[in-house]
Amino acid sequence: MKIGIIVQTRMGSTRLPGKVLMKADETNLMLDYSINQLKHSKNSDKIIIATSNLKRDDLIEEHCKNLNIDYFRGDEQDVLDRHYQCAKKFSLSHIVRIPSDKPLIDPQIVDSIIEFFKGNDFDYVANFEIIQKDNSSIFNSTYPSGTEVEIFSFNALEMAWKNAKTLDEREHVTLHFYLNCKNFKLKHIQQSENLSHFRWSLDYENDMRLIREIVKRISNRPILINDIIQLLDNNPQLYKINKITN
Repeated sequence: MKIGIIVQTRMGSTRLPGKVLMKADETNLMLDYSINQLKHSKNSDKIIIATSNLKRDDLIEEHCKNLNIDYFRGDEQDVLDRHYQCAKKFSLSHIVRIPSDKPLIDPQIVDSIIEFFKGNDFDYVANFEIIQKDNSSIFNSTYPSGTEVEIFSFNALEMAWKNAKTLDEREHVTLHFYLNCKNFKLKHIQQSENLSHFRWSLDYENDMRLIREIVKRISNRPILINDIIQLLDNNPQLYKINKITN
């Protein structure tokens, strides 16, 4: 079993362009935090940055080379194909998918999801789910925004790659699983306490402000979910920084 973490990354974010290469602190960029957090995962074998083949993403390739981190470049819009070709190139049997808008992804959560997957018989496991209702998608999770993790087998990815036809399915890598749930064994992991009201994903300018405050105020590395919750509980003014985007 070869488990690789694929970090989906691009410069062309519509809401906050170039966010992954913006500074998180004096020495690290937002993408650096994603990578450094994930390096603490004990159950994965490789981290790969999967970006597009557009000219503007040359900066991401250059940064990966400077960090000596594996990278892959593929189609910007057909993100499903990008993941499939990336997993194929690196001979991954299982894929952990982490978008780069989660610079404070908790490696302990990543490892717990991997451990559950390895100990059970599922094609796909995540700590959130997408509920299809009345031609719309509803996101459901008990975890803070910014800590979402998905793991799936290469065989499941290949099946989705072969059969996904719509633009939405090609852009949103795992949507095909949810739309065809009868063909896949899916599992949604929940925790006893609902913490979904917390948010430290990177989508807007205010999110970046909050993340910079978090990394400045918490000294230990990796930064874990309980560290952040304790900080926000003790400093409620921080929680308000990006509340407008919740």
